[in-house]
Amino acid sequence: MDIPYGSTAHHAFVTNVGLVTSTGPQGENIMAAEWTHHLSYKPGIIAVCLGPSKATTENIRATKEFGVSIAAENQNVLSSLAGGYSGKKVKKMDALRELGFRFVPGKVIKAPLVEGAAIHVECRLMEERVYGDHILFVGEAVEGTDFEGILPVIYNRGKYWKFGDQIQKPPEEELNRIKAVMEKHAK
Repeated sequence: MDIPYGSTAHHAFVTNVGLVTSTGPQGENIMAAEWTHHLSYKPGIIAVCLGPSKATTENIRATKEFGVSIAAENQNVLSSLAGGYSGKKVKKMDALRELGFRFVPGKVIKAPLVEGAAIHVECRLMEERVYGDHILFVGEAVEGTDFEGILPVIYNRGKYWKFGDQIQKPPEEELNRIKAVMEKHAK
């Protein structure tokens, strides 16, 4: 079964937006990847799914490294621009700087990272594997910074969202009842 881009099934998924930065044969580049995932705590491992024809794909293959800045709630425009233009046709980093967006140099990798993002992770490529029409790039975190208090943007149905009200846990009495039922059915 296919899950086409823009379909009802595709829109059921809620993601963050990874602003993936790279350098290489296509020059300094940034793209927005809604398929950006944290795979492991120890060691820290990050995965991004990219299209095979992307400038970022070519850069990562050449340099074996990439940066991930998880877009913050106020970076929806940056995310749209990074995802809406091809790095093979536009020098996006130059254009974004001219528009006032700021970047910081990587501490370990050559690619810059997005200033004001919720988190920075610098990755060294561990593995690349094709799944269907995308390539999964798996990178080990070699450096990272978590910016306390900066919330990530949420991406769903082709739109950007902010966190809303937290859903509260059930009351203690209900949690105890649930625990008792689960323990009753232990294997």
